[in-house]
Amino acid sequence: MERKSTGKKVKLLGVYDYTVWLTYFGLFISIVGMMEGLRGRRTNAVCCLAFSGLCDAFDGRIARKKTDRTEDEKAFGIQIDSLCDIVCFGVFPSVICFTLGVNGAAGMLVIAWYCICGVIRLAQFNVTAQGRSGETEEKLCYRGLPITSASVVLPVMCLVGTRIPAGIFVLLLHFILAAMGLLFVLDMPFPTLKRKGLAFFAAIVAAALLLLLAWEGWGC
Repeated sequence: MERKSTGKKVKLLGVYDYTVWLTYFGLFISIVGMMEGLRGRRTNAVCCLAFSGLCDAFDGRIARKKTDRTEDEKAFGIQIDSLCDIVCFGVFPSVICFTLGVNGAAGMLVIAWYCICGVIRLAQFNVTAQGRSGETEEKLCYRGLPITSASVVLPVMCLVGTRIPAGIFVLLLHFILAAMGLLFVLDMPFPTLKRKGLAFFAAIVAAALLLLLAWEGWGC
């Protein structure tokens, strides 16, 4: 028996306009990077992490330029950004560090600590962001270290790791992860980055990646 069309359009949950494209693309790059890391291609994985961080640096700025967003779209943007951040800058760096040697009993505790603190940091950020009357307001500082800092710290650490003994490098990674986890949840101010600050850190990461590629090669 032939069914008559109801004329209803199929709708998708979520938001798909240009305000979230960079967020979704950053997540895609991070998933690719995790697979590269698990294949032992450390340099490829670190490059993906850095590129995901670059996407995160600009997704919020692009979203705020759309002035006609509804309250639901703004709330969705806050939630999806944090959900992607815990994968891109919580789980993804943990996978990289695991493949680099942070994988014993102490390493598992450090990685668990890092991820839990990252989740707490992002949950608190969401609560604070939803409490602000205007999401477009310029923030002067963050409370607690932003979890996206992993996209700067880890590429630099991997570069350092090519110049020091492997055992010392792994111990240093344990310490860095534990320290970053603590900084995520410490209630202390961290200034937001303006254009010059973003350019400075982007230059540091780019230099670290270029040196890694020169010393180890793409596909390593």
